[in-house]
Amino acid sequence: MNSSPLVTIITVNYNQTAATSDFLNSLDLLTYKNYEVIVVDNASSQKSDDLKNTFPFITHITSPHNIGFAGGNNIGLLYAKGEYVFFINNDTIVTKDLLDILVKHLQENIHCGMVCPKIKYYSQPDTIQYAGSIGMHPITCRSHDIGYLQKDDGSYDVTRKTDLPNGAAMLIPMNLIRKIGTMSEIFFLYYEELDWAAKFKKAGYEIHCVGSANVLHKESLSTGKNSPFKTYFLHRNRLLYIRRNHLGLKKFASCTFFLFVSSPFHLLKCLIKGEWFHFSAIVKAIYWHINHNPNREPLINAESLKDSFVVK
Repeated sequence: MNSSPLVTIITVNYNQTAATSDFLNSLDLLTYKNYEVIVVDNASSQKSDDLKNTFPFITHITSPHNIGFAGGNNIGLLYAKGEYVFFINNDTIVTKDLLDILVKHLQENIHCGMVCPKIKYYSQPDTIQYAGSIGMHPITCRSHDIGYLQKDDGSYDVTRKTDLPNGAAMLIPMNLIRKIGTMSEIFFLYYEELDWAAKFKKAGYEIHCVGSANVLHKESLSTGKNSPFKTYFLHRNRLLYIRRNHLGLKKFASCTFFLFVSSPFHLLKCLIKGEWFHFSAIVKAIYWHINHNPNREPLINAESLKDSFVVK
């Protein structure tokens, strides 16, 4: 077994060149040195081509269309050469032994299909965002992140099987990606890694979180912490996840709860607060499902765009 197999690091940039630059600078901290880096620019209006001049070791790919989080990562996969692929948000900062710990874990646990580190807030590095997850609830389709907003006192430095990964940072063996397939691009943003994890679990693989590995996350730089854009995709994709992954009575119960309990509650809350743009976003999110097949991938996708990428 190669103790230091090649790891492909893929990150997606959308109008965040400064954040991406900070992330790339942080890679110098890594003690694991056998990696390649692919930066995918998802049709940013603020071009990031100059990153190649500052960081000549990266492969920089410019897409003519913004095809979302999954699509951007899938573009990177088209050029990845690594035995393992580390999907990581560009608004993160790595820690020195991050890849050493995660690669070793996958090598020693062949039943693990995805492994995530503990994720802490960049602005409050003593506070946890993610140390594993409990979910999804069979009716509400809600999850709960273990350690969320708790102080990092060392008690979360454990390895655990978890229900859900966190797409901000996850390491996956390339051979399993070839076996199971890539992330669905129909989600565009949010829930895509959860849908992907469902496929891994159906194939018999586990999702793990290793708390001794750490990433610092700036969180929500591109979408805004409370934007109508974010509201739309969270509501649309929650129902989309249900339609794609629940069956029978469970699917009926989840859809009923979403349409007749959860959505009316949030719509009423928007009315009371006068948040008209958020109200409209929720209505549009529900309406989207009337004429869209949940299992039909977009016509414009990573594979279809391959001949139009600018690769440096």
